[in-house]
Amino acid sequence: MSTEPQTDLPAFARQGVNLASAGLGAKALSCTDEFFAPLERMLQDAPAIFIADKFDDNGKWMDGWETRRRRDGRNDHAIIRLAVPGQIMGFDVDTAHFTGNYAPAVRIEGCLSKDDPKDDAAGWTEILPASQLSASDHHFLAATGSGTYSHLRINIYPDGGIARLRVYGKPQLDVGAVEGEIDLVSALNGGHIVAVSDAHYGAYHRLLAPGRGENMGDGWETRRLREPGHDWIIVALGARGKVDRAVVDTAFFKGNFPDRCSLQGADLSEFSGELDDAIVTSSMFWETMLSEQKLSADAIHEYGPEVDDIGPVTHVRFNIFPDGGVSRLRLFGMLA
Repeated sequence: MSTEPQTDLPAFARQGVNLASAGLGAKALSCTDEFFAPLERMLQDAPAIFIADKFDDNGKWMDGWETRRRRDGRNDHAIIRLAVPGQIMGFDVDTAHFTGNYAPAVRIEGCLSKDDPKDDAAGWTEILPASQLSASDHHFLAATGSGTYSHLRINIYPDGGIARLRVYGKPQLDVGAVEGEIDLVSALNGGHIVAVSDAHYGAYHRLLAPGRGENMGDGWETRRLREPGHDWIIVALGARGKVDRAVVDTAFFKGNFPDRCSLQGADLSEFSGELDDAIVTSSMFWETMLSEQKLSADAIHEYGPEVDDIGPVTHVRFNIFPDGGVSRLRLFGMLA
């Protein structure tokens, strides 16, 4: 079985939330040029695709952001608003399918602002120095500094295309300002996937996204299990808390929803560093928070009294029996 997120990715890509995800609410605000392909495509969650015979009025259709060829000695740039302000750990600058037209270099700046910045007036801080890019590849680049940012300015030198930009970080959760119940595993509150037994279909990270799924591909779905056992996914909460109720949504999963589900939890406050393997191993023995519950097709399942009080937790293991698809998981409770 797989243990995604992939272990060969840098820690920031495995542990961070993609703050530039359009699915979480990130927005393309402005750019110097988007002649060949619009900026908003660069923030899409799905991997970039290539359609060999697809053209539009301006030329070859490309899945990403692409500017025209500059002839003035300057460079292009774009401004995006992150889904939520947060501390940025690193980037994946993906030039997939951009071969003779990729951007040769990128430099990224950030600012923290309540309003959308008007370019130079924002007081930008460099968080990624100018870095070389190559054709059709992922470029995992660590951020510099430790500030909190709401907006980014992406500079490309001198022009060209980027298929996808993923900005990995930790959403800013002002613990002191939180009053009452919150969704402790929401990606917008810092919840993230640690490991998963299988993620053959769909987009497993969307399990923690806001709203309901838009289709069967908008959620976590495993392959059909052909051996004994069951599938599971381990989630780190955005902050240590006590879970009072759970919501399991099987939206659009009709002939392929799990038969049952359960939850286990643990307080791993003393864990630090890259201990994903240890967390996966220990999760088999975590205390049960929610005993096995029957699920149904394309429905929202709410559990309140069924959730046992096991005290504050930092991680949960969501088990499905034996396999199938779940659109969203929500764990509501109080910060501890």
